[in-house]
Amino acid sequence: MTYPLVVYLIPFVFGAVVGSFLNVCIYRVPKDESVVFPPSHCPRCDYRIRWYDNIPIVSYLLLRGNCRSCGCRISPLYPLVELLNGLLTMFLFLRFGATPTFLVLFLFCAALVVITFIDLEHQIIPDVISVPGILVGYLASLFVPVFSYRVFLSGITTGFGTLLILLAGYRWLTRREDEPGVLKELVQLSLFAAPAALAAWHYAPLFPFHSWADSLSGILVGGGSLLLVASAYAAIAGREGMGGGDIKLLAMMGAFLGWRAIPFIVFAGSLVGSVIGITVMVLQKKDSKLALPFGPFLAFGAVLYIFFGRQIIHWYLHLGGASGG
Repeated sequence: MTYPLVVYLIPFVFGAVVGSFLNVCIYRVPKDESVVFPPSHCPRCDYRIRWYDNIPIVSYLLLRGNCRSCGCRISPLYPLVELLNGLLTMFLFLRFGATPTFLVLFLFCAALVVITFIDLEHQIIPDVISVPGILVGYLASLFVPVFSYRVFLSGITTGFGTLLILLAGYRWLTRREDEPGVLKELVQLSLFAAPAALAAWHYAPLFPFHSWADSLSGILVGGGSLLLVASAYAAIAGREGMGGGDIKLLAMMGAFLGWRAIPFIVFAGSLVGSVIGITVMVLQKKDSKLALPFGPFLAFGAVLYIFFGRQIIHWYLHLGGASGG
């Protein structure tokens, strides 16, 4: 359905307003503070922010990024989160229209925004977001009245194949005595998730046409794959290389997007993480043990899958066919 251009401003404004609340979550959740009480206030002078100073993006520009009361600098991340969530909401509306899928993915992307900025700042992924997200994603799949044993069995088969590929490749690349850093782990994941991503394409359609079986498979494949890799890393390297927050996050992504999204998300997130990690390592002259939060890269892979997953996989398959012919 095509809507007038002005209609698309409504989801943007709505998303930006919700983004203002997400800022509260990003600031308070890591501190175990209530996101409801007290109302929004300046963290320096405790000035209670009035409604006209809390208009997304606009108020920040009018106040020139300063508190009206004490004049302290307000982080530009606040309007950035509002802008980002507004754009995500608008593009979701463009892609799915006024449908239940839009509402489900709106909640999913809002959770990813909070997780991304918390992980960037504190390098943690709060269970209070990811664990309920797993349940919400699974419950949403119950409204899809489709069940296919072929899809379910192929999901389980591809899921176990993904685990075996990741584990075999990881063991082979880490058999040397030197301890690989997180950066090397990202490169490894990107290499060995690619075959599983291509295999998944041939077995089932893309989100949002997945059933509760796909969602359940996604939880098992998403959480199980990273759990297996993290356990192998800890056993081989003698130290923890990936936190439990990443495991629960990928399980949440599997619940919302289905099992077939997992290889794509891991591949895309690992690839982008490797490129950014190598760039930062070169610029800052760090060694290969540079620590990077993996959550934001997984979130990027999930959003990329929602909007462009089909096109990217289709392009890649045709590219492989063209080069082979």
